[in-house]
Amino acid sequence: MSDLDGINKHFEELRKRLLRIVLVIGIIAVFILAFHVEPIQVGEITLYYPNPEPMNNIAAQVTQHMKNNLVPENVQLIQTAPGQAFFAQIYVAALIGVVVGMPVIIRELVGFIKPALKENEINVSRSISVPALGLFIIGCVFSYNFVIPYILEFLYRYGESAGLVTFLNIMDFVTFVLQFLLAFGLSFQLPLVMYAISASGAVDAYFWRKNIRYAIVAIVIFGAVITPDGSGVTMWFIAVPMIVLYTIGMLFIERKERKKSNI
Repeated sequence: MSDLDGINKHFEELRKRLLRIVLVIGIIAVFILAFHVEPIQVGEITLYYPNPEPMNNIAAQVTQHMKNNLVPENVQLIQTAPGQAFFAQIYVAALIGVVVGMPVIIRELVGFIKPALKENEINVSRSISVPALGLFIIGCVFSYNFVIPYILEFLYRYGESAGLVTFLNIMDFVTFVLQFLLAFGLSFQLPLVMYAISASGAVDAYFWRKNIRYAIVAIVIFGAVITPDGSGVTMWFIAVPMIVLYTIGMLFIERKERKKSNI
């Protein structure tokens, strides 16, 4: 087989796996856009069941929940052009599709790179699949409850102090929220990435401690890039949790290496 045939085979394999990922996310997103969840009481337990209702779908319910919990008081969430609310719901549905479809995404990505991995690297990739999903969800939940509300409150206090009536466009709001959810979901993978690199034998535990200063600089720059204002304050909402995660990953790797050396 020529090098060109090998490259074409890899591209075809990548195309098939990406198609499966897009298909899974798309099916979940269509479901989110087509159904509304209704509560049902079974004894003292509240359960939910899907009911076809495209005009008041799950994405609209999630958007309403975000509005109630994240939009600061006295800030009006508005639609300024036809279709903005609909496209905002598509974004929400796509994010839910990514979160719910994360096991498939991880399986397909690991399956694609598996031929290039050594046996110990394959074992590492399998062992981190479930923790990766858990950390992604934890990152999203942390961002939703402890970061986004405070950042929005901080940014919109400027308008309140000036006596302004603040309007927030639905598309800007949803894009802002999803940006932070994805950023935190991915950034919470940092300890796992560090562990996977160390477990594969690419670096030792001392590498992370030796380069912690450079890591902090990179993390602060990352926080500055993805935050929307230039105040230099909101970036720390991103940087501080990531520095903590880096430290946790470093200590965990050092502990694992000490245990391994004592066996």
